[in-house]
Formats: sequence, structure tokens, C-alpha cells
Amino acid sequence: MSKVEAFLTADEEQEIISAIRIAEKNTSGEIRVHIEATSKLEHSERALEVFHLLKMNNTKDENAVLIYVAVNDKKFVIYGDKGINNVVPKDFWDTTKNVILNHFKKGDFKQGIVDGILTAGSELKAHFPWQIDDENELSNEISKG
Repeated sequence: MSKVEAFLTADEEQEIISAIRIAEKNTSGEIRVHIEATSKLEHSERALEVFHLLKMNNTKDENAVLIYVAVNDKKFVIYGDKGINNVVPKDFWDTTKNVILNHFKKGDFKQGIVDGILTAGSELKAHFPWQIDDENELSNEISKG
């Protein structure tokens, strides 16, 4: 079993998917999680590459967020699309990053991702509140590389 497959149990993955659904009920923003073993690229470059591979740059309001985790490298990146980054302060993702980091330092990866998703959703709500005509534009499933 690879480190990616052992990183989260099936039940933990379902909890993360549930957190995405909960977070997206309050915002038109779209949140995805991608987990892979390692990256040959610098992690922010790889997160951007995955963002495009998952077609996250095609959302109507350009307000998708990727939580990218490289398990073996012990690195994660929060990548927000330009629609978000054009309207939020430069340190917008610091709260989400710190929530995830505090759990990861304790080895509680599932809770770090869940709380990171819920925090990101809450932060997105202020700038991109859910609208009656919103539709789920991206899969809530965890992608793996």
C-alpha cells in the first residue's frame, strides 16, 4: 500500500467529502482536495498544475480552491483562483493554512483537511455567498495522483 493510499481511511475520505458539501452550502466557491505522494515540481507549481488538470480554472466566478497535499514531502498548498485572489486581502488564506498546519503537526491529517475545508468555506462565504441559482460545478471527490 502506498503512502497516499494509507494517508486516509475510506471513512476519513467520506468525512472530507462531507465537509466539502457542508462548506459549499454557504458559498458559491468550489473546494477540491488533491493528495499525492510527492512532486518533482515546487509544490506551489504542482498545485497550479493540478488545479488546471482538474479544470478548476473553469468555474463561472473563478472562485475554486484547491487543497493540495504531497504526503511524502510533508507539504501542502492552498491554491485559490483569480476571482478569489482579486477580491481578498493578501493574507486571506493564512487562517485556513494555520488551521490545517496545527492539525498536521499533531499527525491528525483528516481533521486538518476537514477543518481547513470548513474554514475556507466560511472565509469564502463573505466574498462569494451562496446564490439561489448556484450549482455544484466541480466534483467533491478527493483526487489522487
